[in-house]
Amino acid sequence: MATPEDVLSFWLDEVGPEGWYKGGEELDEACRDRFAETWDRAAEGGLSLWLTYPAGTLAYTILADQLPRNMWRGTAQSFAMDAAALAAAKTAISRGWDLRIDPPARQFFYLPLMHSENLIDQDRCVRLFHTRMPESENNLLHARAHREVIRRFGRFPHRNRALDRDTSEAEAEFLANGGYGRTVEDIRSAA
Repeated sequence: MATPEDVLSFWLDEVGPEGWYKGGEELDEACRDRFAETWDRAAEGGLSLWLTYPAGTLAYTILADQLPRNMWRGTAQSFAMDAAALAAAKTAISRGWDLRIDPPARQFFYLPLMHSENLIDQDRCVRLFHTRMPESENNLLHARAHREVIRRFGRFPHRNRALDRDTSEAEAEFLANGGYGRTVEDIRSAA
């Protein structure tokens, strides 16, 4: 089983900013090979000690929020630990632990809020990027885009297939007309 240090070394140093949002089968396979067993342990509630200090909680949020989106891309399992990641992130933020982690790694305390299908979490995410990582204009742009999708639909339509949810006509039209990418471009051009 991996340690918090293993998760942080892999995600922050090996994958790094250049690879965080690219994806691809090679990264997905590396995530599965190295961390699927540890993710299973987290899903069973077995990593509570990770949540007792800032770096451990950061590793936990990465394991619960970022890695499954690579390990099980396009499936319901990729979102299975979102609630746990969100709870861990909110606890860390309330304790000020996010401020003990330097950018750009700090963003991984805020991304579970960005991935939430709750508008209050979305508003908080935008505020956190604005106030605690103001140098990260790209993250703020994406936080605003995620919030706009939730404001409009109350959920992320691109997850519907993986989560076996019906897609409304409005959601289908949104997806057919560029979906999230179009939302990002609309916000960028309005700025």
